[in-house]
Amino acid sequence: MTEADLESVCAVEKSAYTHPWSHKHFADSLAAGYPAMLLLGEALAGEVVHPARADGRVLLGYLVAMPGVDEVHLLNITVAPAHQRQGWARFLLDALSLWSRGQRAQWLWLEVRASNAPARALYTGYGFQQVGIRKGYYPAGQFQREDAVVMSLNLVVAHAAGGAA
Repeated sequence: MTEADLESVCAVEKSAYTHPWSHKHFADSLAAGYPAMLLLGEALAGEVVHPARADGRVLLGYLVAMPGVDEVHLLNITVAPAHQRQGWARFLLDALSLWSRGQRAQWLWLEVRASNAPARALYTGYGFQQVGIRKGYYPAGQFQREDAVVMSLNLVVAHAAGGAA
């Protein structure tokens, strides 16, 4: 992901979430040098391709992570709504897991909305374990907040066990 991709990324972000990341969130992550990956695919017949993708490819999804000491924190993972439920989020998790192990990270961390049952099921199926709750972490409407479920994946154990990660 580069600054040139942010118009397309923000369009997908706005279509996927009621409380999307702003352009500034993405730009700040890129400026900080955080790993940010795009998942691009061929446009299907009749599919509208965002103008920023003049190469004919469509933005299927993306992720942004933050490396730390022996760990990587997944900050944002999104699959465009038209491409959800096709395995792309798992594909992005595979890419992040491989990259993280290449950085010698031992853990992957993330937060997910408590109400986001499909994402929680994906993460649990991938091997993440719930390790805590962050009360009122996410905005959830006018003067409302929603809890985040904190999850982690031990990359060393998952890799040694032959898991997807």
